[in-house]
This record gives sequence, structure tokens and C-alpha cells, in this order.
Amino acid sequence: MVPDNSNNILEIKNITVSYGPIIALKKVFLEVKQGQVVILIGSNGAGKSTLLNTIIGLEKPDEGRIIYHTDDITFWLPERVTRSGIFLIPEDGGIFRTLTVKENLQLGAYYSFEKYSEQLDFVVNLFPLLKERLKQTAGTLSGGEQRILAFSKALMANSKILMFDEPSLGLSPKYIIQIYDTIKYLNRYGYTILLAEQNSVQAFKYADKIYVLDDGQITLDGSPADLKDYKRIKEVYLGR
Repeated sequence: MVPDNSNNILEIKNITVSYGPIIALKKVFLEVKQGQVVILIGSNGAGKSTLLNTIIGLEKPDEGRIIYHTDDITFWLPERVTRSGIFLIPEDGGIFRTLTVKENLQLGAYYSFEKYSEQLDFVVNLFPLLKERLKQTAGTLSGGEQRILAFSKALMANSKILMFDEPSLGLSPKYIIQIYDTIKYLNRYGYTILLAEQNSVQAFKYADKIYVLDDGQITLDGSPADLKDYKRIKEVYLGR
């Protein structure tokens, strides 16, 4: 049976990435459909960040292809990938801590500045705390607030796919719930989401589809309902 990929917005086809003799990704295959929340889970060092960095163009694969809509973006430069509608929020948030909140948002709109006012209105309505702090230096925000600013910076770019690398890393349980509720809200608003996460409890709660990355390879994939009873998933990611 031929798989239905008619509404795939992003396809990763047999991607292999190496750093000298070390193979970080081994023939990785992954599909993201329009409007999905796809979560990539795996332990530290499994290759999650490498995969997101390869999609955005920061790393170049030894083999394989990355297809966005119908375009082969495998060897596009990061700025071209970003302009096309894919935005990566890295593990550290990707904000400029010495700049103000407003200056960070302006940088987020760099490639679509003609829509700056429209996107700014959208962002401050979505996150009212930012409206009160536009003149505040980003580095003085709390960890959770900095993560919200990073999300907002991505929204200013008028992106179609938002990629998050470890969005809950280092946050309190309260902020983790807030961050994931925000991600789900953005998905309902129309954004396609691809994120890498070690917090598998959140993955099983919020994902439409999960890919398990282990030692650079996809070992399992499916819906949360499909995967929750796998013995290895229960032992390694959900606890015995």
C-alpha cells in the first residue's frame, strides 16, 4: 500500500549526519503533516538537536533529503529556510538578553517587517505580559518569561512550522504546563509544531504523533495511544 503523504508539510528522508567518525543521525525518516504536533523524544545525546539543526540548515547531511511542501531544502542556508516559513526556537531560547523585549521582537520580524505591526498586535494580545515589558531588557525576565519571548520572536517571523528544542528544559512544573498549553494553543491557531523533548510525559499528553530517537535512529513512531503500551517506552520514558 502506498503511504498517503498528500498533506505532508515536511518530510525527512533517510537523513544521515556525522561529525567526523561519529555518526549522529542514521538514515532518519520522519513526516510532519499540516496542523500536527509532532514530538521527538529521546535521551540526551540521542540526536534530537542535530535533527532540528539539520532541518533549519545549521548542519548539512551526508545523505538524504529534506522536503518542505514540494521544495527540496536539504542544502538551503538557514536564513532561506527561515524566510520560507520554518523557525527554530533553540534550547537556550535564541533571544538577545542585552536587548529589550521590543528589540527582540523587531529582530524576529526581520524577514517580514512589512507585517510587523500586525504580528506585534497578535503577539501582545496572545501574551499580555509582553505588552507591559516592551522596554524591559530581555535578560531581566524570568526563565519562563524568556521562553515566552522566544516563542513570540518566532511568531513575529510569520512562520508556518515552529520547531522547539527542549522547550521545558530548566523550567519549574508551573511554567512547563504554561509552555505546553501555549504550544497547544498555537497549534489550534494554525501552526504546525515539531519539537524535541526529554520530558516524555508532556509528549504523550500533547502530541498527535511521537517519534522515538535512540542513538541517532528512529526506533518507534506512532500516536501516543499506539506507543504507550510498548515495554521499552514504559520502562525508559514513562517509568516502570
